Amino acid sequence: MRRDIFQAIADPTRRAILVLIAVQAMTPNAIAENFKVTRQSISKHLRILSECELLAQKQEGREIFYELKIDKMKEIDIWLDKFRKIMEERFRQLDEILLLTIKNKKK
Repeated sequence: MRRDIFQAIADPTRRAILVLIAVQAMTPNAIAENFKVTRQSISKHLRILSECELLAQKQEGREIFYELKIDKMKEIDIWLDKFRKIMEERFRQLDEILLLTIKNKKK
């Protein structure tokens, strides 16, 4: 089964992992230290994030470091931008209504 990026970010633990590694590349053990779940659970989350191409693996000696593939995050931003534009337009309309209401009360 092919997963998509939205399935990856649907889980709060995976979103937290993304936030962690956005700052710096980390090993699975370093990531697991930040959560109250098993190391196996973190490995499963890392596998899902990797399958969705949100993470890159970098081998340094015997250690594997995971780092964020920021370009893939643009896919989320593009999708969210549609809703951002809708909300901005609604707020603009609301501002116009409020201004008209205030002007009419001053008359």
